[in-house]
Amino acid sequence: MAAKTAAQRQQEKRDRDKQTEEERFARLLSRRIQLDLFKGTDAKLIDMMLFTEIEEPQDFITRLIHGASRMQRAELDRLIAHP
Repeated sequence: MAAKTAAQRQQEKRDRDKQTEEERFARLLSRRIQLDLFKGTDAKLIDMMLFTEIEEPQDFITRLIHGASRMQRAELDRLIAHP
């Protein structure tokens, strides 16, 4: 495959810019997870969100996933071990 020309890259950028927010979201979305929380777990989630000043549960959970992905295996094992 040949390298793209500047004109081709610019045209692709224009095409992306024309997409609606919904089209961009659909292109990026991998999957949707529905999550039921028990009261105790929900209270902990709310406490952590208040502490970190993150207002959206989805944003908080996304950050947790990305942060946990940078942990060493032993650290992750300790994090998710049963209390």
